[in-house]
Amino acid sequence: MVAPGGVTVEVRRSVRRRRTVSAYRDGERIVVLIPARFTRAEEDQWVAKMVARLDTGTRRRPRRAGTDAALLRRAADLSAKYLDGRAEPMSVRWVANMRTRWASCTPVDRTIRLSDKLRPMPPWVQDYVLLHELAHLLVAGHGADFWVLVGRYPRTERARGYLDGISAAASLNFADDLADDLEPDAL
Repeated sequence: MVAPGGVTVEVRRSVRRRRTVSAYRDGERIVVLIPARFTRAEEDQWVAKMVARLDTGTRRRPRRAGTDAALLRRAADLSAKYLDGRAEPMSVRWVANMRTRWASCTPVDRTIRLSDKLRPMPPWVQDYVLLHELAHLLVAGHGADFWVLVGRYPRTERARGYLDGISAAASLNFADDLADDLEPDAL
């Protein structure tokens, strides 16, 4: 479907969705999520309403923090600014299944995954976590050379403190990325 102005609109029906309608931009297209039971007329009405809402910037609730495409652009910006553009991920995406980490990186296929638990956090905290994972594309462990790269981000210590506080307050058992460095030397 093409909306006025030539914007491509993808409508996704869901049997699990009962009453709510939502829409978001995904690159150059708009995705509208509707209940499967909607008639064609209801679909047309809601698509027009949601496209207009996105075009004017009005919405009922604050948007969730970014799409995967936005994360990839953000990663490119952070890499350019703090890592001389050397960290180039193939994909960066939000995931809901992380239980013990804020994020993870697989250097072999250059993928980065950020926990959905980061979405409500301030952008500077999200940027720290993303830069941390970008640095892993260049340096695998948490050695001194890794922390030199991460330390280029001016809010590194503040963000680490914020995440430690959130973890403690919520009794989360998130892995401490300094644990490797804090192990006593073998005798």
